[in-house]
Amino acid sequence: MKEKQTVDFKRELGLLDGTMLVVGSMIGSGIFIVSADIARQVGSAGWLILIWILTGLITVIAAVSYGELSAMFPKAGGQYVYLKEAYNNLIAFLYGWSFFAVIQTGTIAAVGVAFSKFAAYIFPQLSDENIVFSISNFKLNAAQIVSIITIIFLTYLNSRGVKNSKFLQTILTVIKIVSILGLILFGFILVAKASVWNQNWTNAFQLQSFNKDSGSWLPISGAGIIAAISAGMVGSVFSSDAWNGVTFIAGEIKNPKRNVGLSLFLGTFIVSLLYVLTNLMYLAVLPLNDIAFAKSDRVAVVASQAIFGDVGTTLIAILIMISTFACNNGLIMAGARVYYTMAQDGLFFKKAANLNKSSVPAWALWAQCIWASVLCLTGKYGDLLDFVVIIVLIFYILTIYGIFILRRKRPTLERPYKAFGYPFLPAFYILVATALSIGLLLTKFSTCGWGVLIMLSGIPIYFISKPNIEAK
Repeated sequence: MKEKQTVDFKRELGLLDGTMLVVGSMIGSGIFIVSADIARQVGSAGWLILIWILTGLITVIAAVSYGELSAMFPKAGGQYVYLKEAYNNLIAFLYGWSFFAVIQTGTIAAVGVAFSKFAAYIFPQLSDENIVFSISNFKLNAAQIVSIITIIFLTYLNSRGVKNSKFLQTILTVIKIVSILGLILFGFILVAKASVWNQNWTNAFQLQSFNKDSGSWLPISGAGIIAAISAGMVGSVFSSDAWNGVTFIAGEIKNPKRNVGLSLFLGTFIVSLLYVLTNLMYLAVLPLNDIAFAKSDRVAVVASQAIFGDVGTTLIAILIMISTFACNNGLIMAGARVYYTMAQDGLFFKKAANLNKSSVPAWALWAQCIWASVLCLTGKYGDLLDFVVIIVLIFYILTIYGIFILRRKRPTLERPYKAFGYPFLPAFYILVATALSIGLLLTKFSTCGWGVLIMLSGIPIYFISKPNIEAK
């Protein structure tokens, strides 16, 4: 008979480490890019800022709501565990299935390729235009190779233990925060112009769409308002995601009943504030049209060039490389803990339930690495945005509604921390996120529909593996 595993997680992460994991996982490349698409969707400075504020508000509300769940179930697995406790194995499996198939691995792949694209600013030979290998319709470019190498390196680092990865995460995230604050301050101090600011805030809350034929902005009305706001929030919600990663590693957090919830609040608040300030800086430095139609949507590059001149391109490229590298380190570290917990419940490959001598789920880390690398090779990472967001929103809604269920189903369970503003703030999040999800399905069904289909495809897989689950 196989001996029972005696290796267990080591609680080596404090409040600072948890907060830096939240911040580092949230800030990838999105804040430097997606404001261009948001500006095109809504056509006004006021709505650009409102979308970022609303996204920040619902993100912080969701985070403090998760604080109650993390204090009740302070162990590895996070959101997967909360869904299992509030609902059942099927709902938990669908989350884990979607998490592995698209949410975490797809995001890791996208962030990895973003790293390589900005590395090509400094080393042009790393560009995605540099085709290294070609056979039939498949082409392997240098950017894909670099992204895969970074994913493999970070996976290896994480497989050696949590100490090395937490040190790297904290250092890079501090550098990232200081750099973004520097960009914001220099933008306001050195370049901000009253004429640009005032022009951007003229008719600031009039929703508009850009007409390519006439080359002008046209007012949006009726059903177009829902479509514009929903489409605009895709980028901001995607850029603000991955904050729940700290719940996945609760088994390695010191005093998790206190520190996980605090890390969630502090991390999401810091990032939401940075995002709003960054966009205000964009509006102080660049005309709205320059934001909306920045080359390749790289708004931060255009802003940095305006602030620092030609050297700005190199500076922002280095910042985004640091940002995406730290982001992927946090994503890789957190994701494997979900597969580990799923495997213990019989819902994932058995080997993923084992910890190595460094007390980390190495097999789960490498499985995640392989699939994320495959997604890098598909070249379809850009198409993941819409259906990643719809899946993420659906499970956030279910998880936060799980707070209401658990209050009724398990009223005597110890709650060291209770969701702030319950029931009003959690209900507000559910309403906003549901409205956004419906808006996305109505206006972007061709892409968001695929997200829902991927999620639902897990149902037959669950019932095929059900005998293994019941044997647990």
